[in-house]
Amino acid sequence: MASSVKQRHDNTALVMLAAAGMALITIVSVWKLRQFRHKAVHETGGAMFVGMLVGLTVRCLSSASGHRMVSTDAVCSCGGFNSTPHILTVNITSHIHCYRHDGKVNQSCPLVLIPQMETFDPEVLFNLFLPPIIFHGAYTLNQRRFTKNLGSIVTLAFVGTIISCITIGACVFGFTRLMVLFGRAADADFLLADCLLFGAIMSATDPVSVLCLLSELHVDLDLHTLLFGESVLNDAVAIILTHAITIYSQTGAGQLSNPLAFLLSVGHFLGVLVGSFLLGFMFAVITALLTKFTRLCETPLVETSVFFLLSWSSFLSAEACGLSGVVAVMFCGLSQARYTVHNLSTESKTRTKQLFEVLNILGEIFIFSYMGYVLLTFPHHVFKALFISGAFLSIFISRACNIYPLSFLLNLRRSTKIPRSFQHFMMFAGLRGAVAVSLTARDTSTETGRTIFTTTLLLVGFTVWVLGAAADPVLRYLNIRDPAC
Repeated sequence: MASSVKQRHDNTALVMLAAAGMALITIVSVWKLRQFRHKAVHETGGAMFVGMLVGLTVRCLSSASGHRMVSTDAVCSCGGFNSTPHILTVNITSHIHCYRHDGKVNQSCPLVLIPQMETFDPEVLFNLFLPPIIFHGAYTLNQRRFTKNLGSIVTLAFVGTIISCITIGACVFGFTRLMVLFGRAADADFLLADCLLFGAIMSATDPVSVLCLLSELHVDLDLHTLLFGESVLNDAVAIILTHAITIYSQTGAGQLSNPLAFLLSVGHFLGVLVGSFLLGFMFAVITALLTKFTRLCETPLVETSVFFLLSWSSFLSAEACGLSGVVAVMFCGLSQARYTVHNLSTESKTRTKQLFEVLNILGEIFIFSYMGYVLLTFPHHVFKALFISGAFLSIFISRACNIYPLSFLLNLRRSTKIPRSFQHFMMFAGLRGAVAVSLTARDTSTETGRTIFTTTLLLVGFTVWVLGAAADPVLRYLNIRDPAC
């Protein structure tokens, strides 16, 4: 027992060392590339590439060790085996468990868990690193420009996300019908609800990738506000929309049209949105009152700690209550920047800003490194060419159906119009990332879930590497950089 605990402790330390090594390699590599003015590579793309290298190394070492991983589908069907397999790998959502067969199960011969391949629990990873990233983006957002463009941001985030969800869902559903027609899938493999769920997941642009890209390229400040504000808000809308579609499909019991299920899902959508907003605002009010009516400012270290923990708690409390942590921590960050920051001492203002900057860059690196790692180590990827092709095509079609019509309608009432060059770049900069992967990683127990998970990882890699690398020449071509840079 003691040796087993020690081995697990050593494995955990090895995983943490590998994570620290990935972060260090990514930071130094991107820094050196920037010195040579290589803007095609940024932190998120570099982190994902390093994660893939580590995943490839682990996969090669695992193969060299001689452990054969048997598919759970084959074991469950038991059709192709003449004898019991020696190694059984069980996939339960995002957790991989490996068992060795020692004989018949009885009191003297239990199943033994083999610590085969250590990895992070994605729920812990996202709960730890995603809140500081979202909070930092909202906290450092230009309040004056955000307020000025609030109507446009809300329209693009809410209406645009729903348009994208429906467009992606319809496009992918059409491709699944082609899969059925060509015999690549059964008729019941991909329901309309599954396609709409995928549409909701992929409809939001990722604030982590977008913020990293915009910070490096020094885009026009109005464009920065529109893109980042939209990405933060529609990320939150996509999460709530995903939950609402899940409730609709469960309540509707597979029926295409069910008024009761639709009303319940809409009610859930609005309830989660309002509840998350109020919870985030409540934590901001508590922080503002504590910093204003107590003497915390006399101890900047304590003041910074209280500010950080209460801000982070807004995310965790929302998740624990079944609400949206992203919405809560986003509104908490906006409210803290609006009210609480004026109560902080000068030293605490500097410390909180630097603390969230460090957590922001480390969060980006760890999350995207994990995505690259999982892309090569997840043992049950399902690659369906037609589904993947439909997904790639749909993200561009949905983005175009979102940006251009809504920008035209917004320009009818805006005093400062959204230029056509801004619209082109907004359509181009639809990067996907952490939230999409976290939503798909929660259910990989079915072939449909594994297909969506695999496709999402490929889409994230494509948007981060290809679209992210092409963003700098596109900006130069459109001539929309910040005049101050």
